[in-house]
Amino acid sequence: MAAEHEENGCVFCVILRGEAEASIPYADDHVMVIMDLGAVTPGHLLVIPRVHAVGLEDLDEETSTHVWRIGHRMGRALRRSGLRCEGVNVFLADGKAAFQEVFHFHLHVFPRYKGDGFRLEADWGTRERSLLDREAEAVRSGLAALGSPD
Repeated sequence: MAAEHEENGCVFCVILRGEAEASIPYADDHVMVIMDLGAVTPGHLLVIPRVHAVGLEDLDEETSTHVWRIGHRMGRALRRSGLRCEGVNVFLADGKAAFQEVFHFHLHVFPRYKGDGFRLEADWGTRERSLLDREAEAVRSGLAALGSPD
């Protein structure tokens, strides 16, 4: 398994190798789920692939699919855990501009409840249809550049 970890200085790779402590509610051959030390709320989980990948561009779709599948399962588990959980956020920060702090792909899954203090601030203005159509065309172009998902 150690050969899968390409980054010796990556804190998540260190945890995955068993060289640092972590509270682990779930693990399989492809991912490890750990409790976040810097939790937004009690029960904040991180779903981490065992292979080192900085972000979406570096992670194969099969592994990414498994990460999201386990994230979904963890969200459902949080609702049944007995922890305070009136809702769940599933959050990915991909890149520095998106507030990624640890550059090993990981999915945040955390319980939400009224008054928990977590906020996303943005300008949520309504976009003109012509702009949306132009942006949709740009996304279609990006999809074409990726090629067929098969």
